[in-house]
Amino acid sequence: MNSPADQKSQAVLGPHAFNLPNLITTSRLLLAFGLFAMVSVGGMWLESAALFIFAASTDALDGYFARRNQQITVLGRILDPFVDKVIVCGTFIALLEHQGQDDSGVRAWMVIIIVGREMFVSSLRGMLEQQGKDFSASWSGKLKMILQCVGISVSLLSLSPKVSFMGAEQLRDAVLWIAVAATLWSGAVYVTRGFALLSDGSADAS
Repeated sequence: MNSPADQKSQAVLGPHAFNLPNLITTSRLLLAFGLFAMVSVGGMWLESAALFIFAASTDALDGYFARRNQQITVLGRILDPFVDKVIVCGTFIALLEHQGQDDSGVRAWMVIIIVGREMFVSSLRGMLEQQGKDFSASWSGKLKMILQCVGISVSLLSLSPKVSFMGAEQLRDAVLWIAVAATLWSGAVYVTRGFALLSDGSADAS
């Protein structure tokens, strides 16, 4: 596996960057734009949910191949979290269009919390890593991502007339609220961890 020193010495867009993991990540970004168009047009809710689940699942795939083939690159470290945020935040924003009779359950305040958390934590990570401190993803961030993906999937499915049962709206709302709560909790965990690093000058995250 490439060491951090090796990664720093490599050009971000050198020949090594054009590998299978980064290709998978790039394909996820393209799938995200297709998904946004489908959500905006509406009507293809089962297909949209299937596309989202497939695209989100490739996040584990590119990481697996990068580790197995020792193809962890600077470009991949930048591109992977960026694409994750685009597909999750972008889908939540797209679902905001669907309120009223065809209600996604997504509200503006939810999106503000989700997008705001991602922007703040990303800025904090960039500042800490510039100082050489380890602020890599923790299990709370991964759990947050999973719950957000579940929330999006349930919201998309709830818009389909083919998915209709008693309590469907209540289930959708509960899942979305849990995803937002996990976002707030995860943000608090990261902020506490980040501020501790800024305060004590430690070289490693706990």
